Amino acid sequence: MSLLVQKYGGTSVGSLDRIHHVAQKIIETRQNGHDVVVVVSAMSGETNRLVGLIESLVDNNPDPREYSVVVSTGEMVSMALLAMCLSAQGFPARSYTGAQAQIFTENKCMKARIERIETHPIKQALQEGIIPIVAGFQGVDSYGNITTLGRGGSDTTAVALAASLAADECQIYTDVDGVYTADPRVVPEARQLTHITFEEMLELASLGAKVLQKRSVELIGKYKVPLRVLSSFHDGPGTLITYEEVAMEHPLVSGIAFNRSEAKLSIIGVPDQAGIAAKILGPIGAGNIDVDMIVQNKINNDLTDLSFTVGREDYQKAVVILEQVAKTLGAKGISSDAKIAKISLVGVGMRSHSGVAQKMFEVLGDAGINIQLIATSEIKISVIVDEKYLELGVRALHAAFGLDKEANEEFDPKM
Repeated sequence: MSLLVQKYGGTSVGSLDRIHHVAQKIIETRQNGHDVVVVVSAMSGETNRLVGLIESLVDNNPDPREYSVVVSTGEMVSMALLAMCLSAQGFPARSYTGAQAQIFTENKCMKARIERIETHPIKQALQEGIIPIVAGFQGVDSYGNITTLGRGGSDTTAVALAASLAADECQIYTDVDGVYTADPRVVPEARQLTHITFEEMLELASLGAKVLQKRSVELIGKYKVPLRVLSSFHDGPGTLITYEEVAMEHPLVSGIAFNRSEAKLSIIGVPDQAGIAAKILGPIGAGNIDVDMIVQNKINNDLTDLSFTVGREDYQKAVVILEQVAKTLGAKGISSDAKIAKISLVGVGMRSHSGVAQKMFEVLGDAGINIQLIATSEIKISVIVDEKYLELGVRALHAAFGLDKEANEEFDPKM
């Protein structure tokens, strides 16, 4: 009998009717001859409600231990309701918190990483014919504290369980039919992909696509977990993440990702000397701020400018730090912009085709969109643009690279 790990997101369990619908899908899975382990998120909107309660009581810096206790309760409600719904229909189910499922994390209450999973409790339940319903997003540290894995952590829980249990497939059920060539809310012509490579999915997740959490995709690649993204509301094959590359089957560009939550900072007129980037970005990193794109421009023989992007949630903090750095280094000043966005083309076909960047720049230029920063890798090209041009740019690129068609591997970027 094959083993499936199924994860249901917040919209999938967002009401009692939807929890009942999920129960029917799980029952159908069992009736089709599969063992199943289920991971659930909190009901849609519940985590935000809990965070709002915390913020109403504590202005800033809430205690991480107590914060994790509060926000972890959303998943506990979902798992218990679903377990009761299944049991009431004659399919015995049992709910498990992260601690009860023995999902052990590092000793860090928020954004903790999973260190190991002791699978005995889950395997025992399966042997007894019980459907385990596991709370996503949470674990327990070596001191017995409840820990949380960060937003989207239920995906990570599901993939980690699938890897630990050697599941035949991990299925992520969400409110979309699979992975698309672009966000259908921005590009109505976006097309669902039947498959996508692990590398492409990792790039898309890290560049702003919301289908899967980046850390869960990293685990997929590390443990070679077969994973499929499916809709909770419509039947269909979904999108399979693959690990084999067959060049003739891969299009030039597989998808477009974008991120509205970016901010750009520049320090102007600093000494052009060895180690200057470390002196600028070191304090930013010490402030626990992740830096994304970096560009250094030499002004003359003595001075240089350095620009970089950060998440918009870290913008104000980064400005304060950079102002102090500018004073220390004797810079001419700083500039900042919190209204930018990142657009990225992703595709393993770029490895064997040239001219993609040129075509991208031409398309954006023809649309009157100025490019502020550029970053590239083997299978990715990212640009920073003014936020107000984001949707125009994504739609223009989607059309120009033929992503609305079934295949674009014959597309000539020079045309």
